[in-house]
Amino acid sequence: MKKFLLPLAVLVMTAFLPAKADEGMWLPALISQRIGDMQAKGFKLTAEDIYSVNQASLKDAVVLFGSGCTGELVSNDGLLFTNHHCGYGYIQKHSSVEHDYLKDGFWALNRAEELPNSGLTVSFLDRMEDVTAQVLKGYKKGMTEEERAALVEKNSKKLIEKATAGVKGIKASVEALFYGNQYFLFVFRVFSDVRLVGAPPSSIGKFGGDTDNWMWPRHTGDFSIFRIYADENNAPADYSPANQPYHPRKFFKISRAGVKEGDFTFVYGCPGSTKEYVTSDDVRYVAEVSDPEKIALRTQRLQIQKKYMGQDQAVRIKYSAKNATTANAWKKWQGEVKGILKMKTADSKKAYEARFREWAKGTRYEGILEQLESLYTQRNPYFHAYETYNETVRTIEILQLASSIKANINDPAAVKTRCEAFFKDYYQPIDEEIFTAMMTAFGDNLPDEFKPAYYKEQIAKFGSVEAWKADLFAKTLFTDKERVLSLTEADADAVNSDPAIEMYDAFWQWFTKDIRPVVMTANRAINLAYRDYMKGQMEFEPEKAFYPDANLTLRVAYGKVAGYSPADGIDYRPVSTLKGIIEKDNPDIFDYNIPQVLRDIYAEGGHEAQPVCFLATNHTTGGNSGSPVLNADGNLIGINFDRVWEGTMSDIAFDPEICRNISLDVRYLLFNIEYIGHASYLFDEMVFVD
Repeated sequence: MKKFLLPLAVLVMTAFLPAKADEGMWLPALISQRIGDMQAKGFKLTAEDIYSVNQASLKDAVVLFGSGCTGELVSNDGLLFTNHHCGYGYIQKHSSVEHDYLKDGFWALNRAEELPNSGLTVSFLDRMEDVTAQVLKGYKKGMTEEERAALVEKNSKKLIEKATAGVKGIKASVEALFYGNQYFLFVFRVFSDVRLVGAPPSSIGKFGGDTDNWMWPRHTGDFSIFRIYADENNAPADYSPANQPYHPRKFFKISRAGVKEGDFTFVYGCPGSTKEYVTSDDVRYVAEVSDPEKIALRTQRLQIQKKYMGQDQAVRIKYSAKNATTANAWKKWQGEVKGILKMKTADSKKAYEARFREWAKGTRYEGILEQLESLYTQRNPYFHAYETYNETVRTIEILQLASSIKANINDPAAVKTRCEAFFKDYYQPIDEEIFTAMMTAFGDNLPDEFKPAYYKEQIAKFGSVEAWKADLFAKTLFTDKERVLSLTEADADAVNSDPAIEMYDAFWQWFTKDIRPVVMTANRAINLAYRDYMKGQMEFEPEKAFYPDANLTLRVAYGKVAGYSPADGIDYRPVSTLKGIIEKDNPDIFDYNIPQVLRDIYAEGGHEAQPVCFLATNHTTGGNSGSPVLNADGNLIGINFDRVWEGTMSDIAFDPEICRNISLDVRYLLFNIEYIGHASYLFDEMVFVD
């Protein structure tokens, strides 16, 4: 029997077949192929209720929030829930020592008090459709990969132009799935007038801080509230005081019935990036080289930031968002390594590859694994340098400002905008100390043959990184805000000769000439090989249901409320309560110092069992932050915000025994609106069900 694959036929066929327990991030447009399994597990709605282009469906209440989170509509007046950490940067921008909304929280007590957020957008999916045939129209056997890529780009551009022609606020993209074996068109309506309505104090919204991040039991009130505004025709519009609250096609009703072990759960959101089908070579690089080195580098940066943040409230405000962003991946990578090693993921993939090799003998897939192994061997030393550069040189803030100003020196307005934004959140002692730590690590982590000549020259010239740092910060003009604001095109020579520009340019030239081209060429070859390997895996396991890797497009994940046992003798229950917050409360530790009002409410009695968070078996990743968690009736029961530490390797391999997503119980959000924000007027526009 010949072993060949017609990609679409196999993709459609395998979608009907079972997946492992609760694994998968499924395309809503194809959810009819999973609906039987969902209903067997308790779901009470139909595929048309989940996704429809002809009538309002659940998809119309879900948005891509910003460029990397999810949000959900909960009223007919555009009220939107997402995570506190998704809205954190915007809350921080509105904060100052006089109005510290990070520390104290923010609550608009009427719509006139809602705060606009420049640059923030939310995107509704209008429709998605399989356009594989249109994208590959004109493809001929024997085409080079460059010719195929050019054809895909040309055909995709036509599809995007047709989808967006003449309609305000519409954007579209064509995304490759299964490494280019399938293509989907995604069409979005994008709204840019999004205003902050409410956020709890960080002592609730970030309760537990980095210590509790990715951990269970969790007691974080990770939510913020926004509102979408539109023009008089309910269409997307730039910010204007005349805009009116947006009226969505669909919004979620809110269930106050609560959750219990075994209840059906359904996450509807925009997962960011996974790589479930990679080889053991990639897994070993992640677990043995990439993650450990990035963890070590970020540990140093976080320690430096926290030292200064703990000494000064103004510095804490400046660096809160930066610190949180740095810490999030840092903690996740630790859990990922731990999970990969515990599951022996690389060994499992190696065993799978041995079976695949035996099956592939005599087929077009014979040798594909050897090809991938060779490509990784060629790429990885350069990719190591690539990652080291990004985690060291590119974290020195003054270099980034210098580059930005140089690029915009002939645009005074742009210079002013960049300068004001930079210095609002900049503290030079942190940057200087990070310079020393990161440039020392750069020299320690890379072999000499991968270090740029400029680096070696500077070390030889100054004798140490510390002396190099002192000279650069003493001479650069970019530490002086007023001097930067005064720069014009006439100062181009001074800018170009500045030591910060000299350093930035030298490393950038090394990176773009010696490192990045090798990595990009290798990655293109790797992705091309994966296109064939992906086809091969589908033929090798025709009984398996394959779902495409996450790419920040709308997906469905379903499972159930469930605890887990990460180690012998440890059994976690799936629900946390306000009692646990009080047990962790510690006024002497910033991350555990809750507002006094919360202590007072608890002391009054009657709220000990107030639910806070819950666990479920939904397959999620970054981008799912803020996603609505729905019950069997499609009503909102929670907001997804995290995964358990032991299960963060689910981006590479999903283990149903320990992979759990963590969600905020919507009842704790409502509790905060009422008792902390005193904004119960918001309840008037929500619809509740029990």
